[in-house]
Amino acid sequence: MASANVAIFTDQNWETEVEGSDIPVLVDFWAVWCGPCRAVAPIIDQLADEYANRVKVGKLNVDENQGAPGKYKITSIPTLLMFKDGKVVQQKVGARSKQELASALDTLLA
Repeated sequence: MASANVAIFTDQNWETEVEGSDIPVLVDFWAVWCGPCRAVAPIIDQLADEYANRVKVGKLNVDENQGAPGKYKITSIPTLLMFKDGKVVQQKVGARSKQELASALDTLLA
C-alpha cells in the first residue's frame, strides 16, 4: 500500500509542488510497466514516511506527463531527482538502495 506521504506530481502541479517547494524535494520518475520502478516504490514510500515534513517525496508518471521529464532530459527510469530551492542538486538513475537514498537526503538536509 502506498504511503499517504507520497505526493503525486504532474505537469500541472510541477511548478508549485517541486520548483516552488520551500523544503527539498525527491522526485521518482516512473511508469507502470517499469520493473525496477516497482522495486523502488516501497523504498520511496518508506522515505516519504521517515522524512515527512522535512523532504517532500513524490512520484511523476512519465507516461501521463511529458513536460517535466522532457525539461530534465529523463531518458531512462527510474530516475530520482533531488531538488533544493527549485534546482536539481542530485540525480540517481536506476534502482537504488534505501541506504543510498537516505544518505543523499541527509546530505540535502545538512
